Amino acid sequence: MKNSHAGIKPGADVIVLNILAYGVCTIIALFCLLPFLMVLAGSFSSENAIVAKGFSLLPREFSMEAYKTVFKDPMVVLRAYLTTISLTLAGTALGLFIQTMTAYVLSRKDFEWRNIFSFFFYFTTLFSGGLVPTYVLVSRTLNLRDNYLALLLPLLFSVYNLLVMKSYISAIPDSLVDAAKIDGCGEMRTLFQIVMPLIKPALATVGLFIALAYWNDWYQAMLYIKSPEKYPLQYFLYQQINNIEAYKKLVALNAGASTTAAMSLPTQTLKMALTIVVTGPVILAFPIVQKYFVQGITIGAVKG
Repeated sequence: MKNSHAGIKPGADVIVLNILAYGVCTIIALFCLLPFLMVLAGSFSSENAIVAKGFSLLPREFSMEAYKTVFKDPMVVLRAYLTTISLTLAGTALGLFIQTMTAYVLSRKDFEWRNIFSFFFYFTTLFSGGLVPTYVLVSRTLNLRDNYLALLLPLLFSVYNLLVMKSYISAIPDSLVDAAKIDGCGEMRTLFQIVMPLIKPALATVGLFIALAYWNDWYQAMLYIKSPEKYPLQYFLYQQINNIEAYKKLVALNAGASTTAAMSLPTQTLKMALTIVVTGPVILAFPIVQKYFVQGITIGAVKG
């Protein structure tokens, strides 16, 4: 007797369950999408309409004033974009390289000092030097004020990312590494030709974490960068909002004839437009690594 399920159709209970599951997922997805739609609509609304009526899912009094303010000087925005993109690409590549090598060494059981070195890394997750020692180290000891390296180096290494990478590498059977050694592979060749092809989900996950950290960073620029032409995108846009709000407060204090014109300058709508500008590339990049990200973020949750 053949026991094949190829021709069996799903029962009514399975169909109902699928409908409920897809329906619930669709509703949750819509709820997650609504805030982004409100941000998008707010960026195309006028400032007066937002102040008077608040935000909505559709633009109120359609206006491009916020985007005109953002791109008032397109070359300045483009330069900030290029700075952020360059830092993100360089930081992600270099950070992945350093953290992968570190995780590989700490995961090797034949490295007798691995527990000692691991302690030094893990200790920093409990206690850190704080802002003042970090600032003194970067600005005075390393003399990196107003230098691109001040934006690159502080975010180059993360112990959390190291833990994710180490957990994934530790799951690789030792027999593979031993077989590579028997075949004459050195440590670097074993890492690049044997280990790294097997840890693509971890590489994608950690790479995404590093890239987002560089892309969203404005704090390092506030501390160390003084030249406007070296501002990354996030800090440049942050400065724009601060300048407009400061101008509004100044005009309000003086109560001059230009008070009405100043109050109509985009502030809330500008924040919405800036959100759209800075999240666009990230939204486009996330689907590329999503399949690896989901697998990599659940490392260690289930072992079979």
